[in-house]
Amino acid sequence: MNGKLKVVFSAVALSSVLAACGNGAASSAASSPATTSSPTTTSIGGTVKVAYAGSLVGAMVQKIGPAFQKATGVTFSGLPGGSTGLVNQIKSGTSSFDVFISAARSANDPLMGAANKNLETWYAALGTAPLVIGYNPSSSFAPALKSQKWYTVLAKPGIKIGRTDPAIDPKGKLTLELFAKESAILGNPSLTSSILGAAENPAQVFPEEALVSRLTSGQLDVGFFYSNEAAFAKIPTVPTGLNLGANFTISILTGAPDSAQAVAFVNFLYSPEGQKLLKEVGLVPESPTVTGSLAKAPKGLAL
Repeated sequence: MNGKLKVVFSAVALSSVLAACGNGAASSAASSPATTSSPTTTSIGGTVKVAYAGSLVGAMVQKIGPAFQKATGVTFSGLPGGSTGLVNQIKSGTSSFDVFISAARSANDPLMGAANKNLETWYAALGTAPLVIGYNPSSSFAPALKSQKWYTVLAKPGIKIGRTDPAIDPKGKLTLELFAKESAILGNPSLTSSILGAAENPAQVFPEEALVSRLTSGQLDVGFFYSNEAAFAKIPTVPTGLNLGANFTISILTGAPDSAQAVAFVNFLYSPEGQKLLKEVGLVPESPTVTGSLAKAPKGLAL
């Protein structure tokens, strides 16, 4: 995982502070659609520390972080990385975060429940993006990708493929799932091993937050991306042909040291401005359906 990326801002603080609502009897397994409301603003200042899926690094640093600063004056400090890897970091206690944005609903499971010290008690749907194959338009393999099946091109000698680590990143797992499903469809059991090699093949596996730059700089011919990051980086893509992709979620972690700022950040993303931004960075926004204890959800997300 790469080092911490920060976007620091200073301005007059203007933020929405939302009180918790619901009641303590809310089920920890609840999943309900939430409604948004116009925020009540107050001056709080401070910083929000966000651990977020590396596929959002460009969007966070260049668009969402600056827009949040402009709207609230709150400093944004972010750490991008593979969602599973970020979960491991949260559980280890080596870093303190306020907000966690994952690229897969399942990544939240290791943080929830008494066995996991209730590090997270709820999460809300944020947006979706399909898995796509991005390619460098200057690559010698680019013409073939436009006219041939993607798995035929990826099997060609000399092609340089980039993907993320399935052990720490949901996108890496989805890539393996894509190959497994395509292998079954084609009746070709060797498809995965012949193209990808080992699951964590060091010649292909790179940190999620570095994959875009490796492709655009010409170090890779093709890579597996979510459509939002490819679109944001203006990377041409071809579809996989299968319905696989990211389901981004957001949560405020239990005991967040900057809880008011965290609430302001979550509320901002579900505001009309935030929803517009999510679309601009290539996501398909979802209504904030909350899974977990609704008693712990910010007011703007609760029923």
